[in-house]
Amino acid sequence: MASTFFLILPDFLLMALGLLLVRWSFLPITFFNGAEKLVYYLLFPALLFSSMAKSQLSIQQISTLGLATALVILSGVILSFIALPILKPDRMRHASVAQCAYRFNSYLAFSIAGAIGGEAALSSMAVIAVVAVPLGNIAAVSTLAQQNKSNLFTPLLKNPLIIGTLSGLAWNLAGFNLPTPIDVTISRLGSSALALGLICVGASFSLHALQGSQRLVSWMIVTKLLLCPIAALIINAVIPLSPLEQKMLLLFAALPTASTTYVLAVRMGGDGRLVAITMSLCTLIAALSLPLWLSIHY
Repeated sequence: MASTFFLILPDFLLMALGLLLVRWSFLPITFFNGAEKLVYYLLFPALLFSSMAKSQLSIQQISTLGLATALVILSGVILSFIALPILKPDRMRHASVAQCAYRFNSYLAFSIAGAIGGEAALSSMAVIAVVAVPLGNIAAVSTLAQQNKSNLFTPLLKNPLIIGTLSGLAWNLAGFNLPTPIDVTISRLGSSALALGLICVGASFSLHALQGSQRLVSWMIVTKLLLCPIAALIINAVIPLSPLEQKMLLLFAALPTASTTYVLAVRMGGDGRLVAITMSLCTLIAALSLPLWLSIHY
């Protein structure tokens, strides 16, 4: 449990840094508005392209582990929308935080996967990411676009996170290699994404954003950290996966939500502050829940 906690701790320290930078007036809030735009349109797409372009993919894994991953995502999406008739929340607030129920922290995914099973585990997690990243982004963008009353396909086609993921996947499947200077440049851009994104999350952190939405936030956190892992266990019992693949699917399902949830909500006119606190609480609770799920042996 301690080792998992220390893997998550840097995320909290980066968010705390963002909060302190604003509270101490070291940087104006306008700086973070520009930083969010930089992360959304350049740094995270570079990260996603680099990850997808370099992943070791197997057609057999994509057909089985990919299907299992899609079912976990679908479970999270369905459970997030069940909150609408039961809780009757504000539609835009729901659209903003619903993504927290099914998107995942990819940095933690690969860090923990490598620690658990080395290269074989990283390969399995890459297959999961190839399926989960585009599906999660498509679901989130679609939900937010509906609340903005914008054309559904235009935001999907223009979304830089989806473009980065699918272009990296296409590059991978085509068998191309990136020239070393370009590869290094894109990798360095991508490595900046998580740190700056988390600092922006911390800068927007406000407990006032939680007022009136406690049940909605609780619903999404319970879905992500409890119900999605349960769904993964059921799927593992049905779909023929290797023990390592089962472990990686459970890890994926039990991870806290993605740091890009905040950036996406802000850039699409959603409630960024509510997403920031939801993501922060989800990450904090995951420090305790994730080791418990990983203690299940296959």
